[in-house]
Amino acid sequence: MRAVILAGGLGTRLRSVVNDRPKSMASIAGQPFLEYQLLWLKSHGVREVILCVGYKHEQMVAHFGDGKRWNMTLRYSVEERPLGTAGALKNAERLLDAEPFLVMNGDSMVEVDLRAFAAFHEERSALATLTLARVPLTQRYGSIELDDSCRILNFVEKGVHPLRGERETQWISGGVYLLRRQVLEAIQLGKKVSLEEEVFPKLVGHGFYGFRTDGYFIDIGLPDDYERAQAELPRRFPLC
Repeated sequence: MRAVILAGGLGTRLRSVVNDRPKSMASIAGQPFLEYQLLWLKSHGVREVILCVGYKHEQMVAHFGDGKRWNMTLRYSVEERPLGTAGALKNAERLLDAEPFLVMNGDSMVEVDLRAFAAFHEERSALATLTLARVPLTQRYGSIELDDSCRILNFVEKGVHPLRGERETQWISGGVYLLRRQVLEAIQLGKKVSLEEEVFPKLVGHGFYGFRTDGYFIDIGLPDDYERAQAELPRRFPLC
């Protein structure tokens, strides 16, 4: 399996505590967040990774190079200007010579069994499958609704929660996806496009599934969560 990490984010909401580097290079207990992601992928047998990069990407290249230091193969897809999550994938399409391919957001991590995730995707001949993490019901995240067969039915906007008894938790995107190349066909090369807002909603009803995990989930996009990650991430995803 080959993986893509969407590491071109500016990290605007994190600027008060991380203002000199890309968000994926934010230091967690002295090491870049991206290093935790890469070594977690390696622990699941993923050795070839494409990094979709943009803002201050030279820092990533200088630190990780071609990946040989970690016994991995890293390639870079550079955005000359921000293209959004879907636009970044389209920009890297020429490097995507495997199907399906794994996609990971560059600012979050979730504990999920990638072998079970891949088996789930293949058994259903899915076009796209998202990991779904369970989090407390808050205003920060939009939620995802499934049917009894784990098909994705709806994306509920953040701050809008349908009344379902006294529900205290919700399923959200865990930031790890399995996609077939067909997903990229409708994306215009060089155009800024969002997976979450423009591509995924159009996949509903077309082989689009959610894979639930109760594993740990962290998103370092806000200062409070970035601070929480300093203690939690090294324990959950040790660099060894």
